[in-house]
Amino acid sequence: MIGKKVLLVEDNKKIIEGNARKLTRSGYKVFCALSLSEARSLLNNQPDILVLDIMLPDGSGLEFMQEVRESEYAATPILLLTGLAAREDIVRGLNSGGDDYMTKPYDFDVLLARIEALIRRSAKLPEFINKGCLSIDVVAGVAMCNGEDLLLGKKECALLLIFAQNEGVYIEAEDLYARVWKVPMGSDGTALKSAIKRLRQKLSGSEWSIGWSRGEGYVFEKA
Repeated sequence: MIGKKVLLVEDNKKIIEGNARKLTRSGYKVFCALSLSEARSLLNNQPDILVLDIMLPDGSGLEFMQEVRESEYAATPILLLTGLAAREDIVRGLNSGGDDYMTKPYDFDVLLARIEALIRRSAKLPEFINKGCLSIDVVAGVAMCNGEDLLLGKKECALLLIFAQNEGVYIEAEDLYARVWKVPMGSDGTALKSAIKRLRQKLSGSEWSIGWSRGEGYVFEKA
């Protein structure tokens, strides 16, 4: 999710660099720790999720997870990403405080989807989002401007919700498409461009606009 913070704890440099690069491209702010000592020092960045390996050079990820659960960061979602694939290892990891468990090798798109699901579950999205004259009923999927229904389609409302939660943040077209259509965009972004064009038109009477910059993506900002 755009702007959310992920703390990766993994001693395999190739894995952590690959995950960090792809998560950054997806709009996350990523902190990387190759050891538990580094992870402890990075917790004060208040990550929205912790992706944690179990076998680390200076201790067990499970023991570190217990430390986190007994600290001020106790509510932080933790996804265990490890090579330990035995049934008893999975049970132990989840019973020790893990919110989810993935084994290596893995598909990055599945990892990304699980990260997003855990963040959504912990974020407790508000029922309404208000941006000046704009009001979005998150549950009903309805957006109003100065009390008038904007009559948004499902995809338009999903886009507006993402934009409203990330005011002033550039979002790449590929990430927007994947989050709204739930599949990779591929080489044809026509559907996204059409939906954003319609959304721009419906926002024309408001104080908000959707900008675009080559190489950066779309941005929701004051008109």
